[in-house]
Amino acid sequence: MTAPRVLHLDTGRSMRGGQFQALLLLRSLAEGARLLAPAGSPLLEAAAREGIRAEPIGWSAVRRVSTECDLIHCHDARSHTLAALHARCPFVVSRRVAFPVKTGWLSRWKYRRAAHYLAISETVRCTLLEAGVAPERVSVVYDCTQVPERVSDQTGGVVAIESDDPGKGGALLRQTGLDIRFSTNLAVDFETARVFLYVTEMEGLGSAALLAMAYGIPVVASRVGGLPEIVRHEETGLLVENTVESVRTAVARLLDDAAWASRLGAAGRSLVEQRFTIDRMTVDTLAVYRKVLQ
Repeated sequence: MTAPRVLHLDTGRSMRGGQFQALLLLRSLAEGARLLAPAGSPLLEAAAREGIRAEPIGWSAVRRVSTECDLIHCHDARSHTLAALHARCPFVVSRRVAFPVKTGWLSRWKYRRAAHYLAISETVRCTLLEAGVAPERVSVVYDCTQVPERVSDQTGGVVAIESDDPGKGGALLRQTGLDIRFSTNLAVDFETARVFLYVTEMEGLGSAALLAMAYGIPVVASRVGGLPEIVRHEETGLLVENTVESVRTAVARLLDDAAWASRLGAAGRSLVEQRFTIDRMTVDTLAVYRKVLQ
């Protein structure tokens, strides 16, 4: 089978985890890949700079470009809706969130339309099955991350994501009294971090945690959603309840035992190299494409 002509849709106007994953996949696929994303969005501009065929998204663009493609890959909920209404070829959907699927008639109609779903974790797969999606229409395709040549030099401290999302635990972390660097550029701050804190109310998987692991940094993460699938308690990091005391205790354990923290970080990097690489995600994604188009 020749490489399929795949149109990727994403409606995000900022560069968050889902957009980074879409860009990594577009880079890897290259040949035959096209993108529709909002005009002026970081994803559209990044793809265009890298020579990927990309143009602004809209219902008319979806109709027009999909007639020239074999398959559409939707990367977020709004693009799923656009494809359900306007696609002129089969489409698949990456499901990135772990909260339950809505049960209204419009949601039920939309979820019947997709040929297949790519769940980013077993947890997300279960939410789709609970919504009535047939098991044969769901595959787990884990997120990936780039693996840097060098690990963190461990000369820094505790890092967490700077976010205005109330579900991302910023308020709780600020109550801990810990000396935390709230980062807007994880790739830079991970070069020196000793611990990565990922506190959240719900998470499909946690691509930021994967990136920290790739840098050999032990992760302290909430025991929610898909995070336990990558942050293995006392193996690649520590899982915590979303309480001040639980977070404080976990961070103290890692900071007080540098050798143990280093072993957890090394195990995390090894896990990423085995299971969460760009190549692995690309192979698994192409397998879904072939299944739909065979």
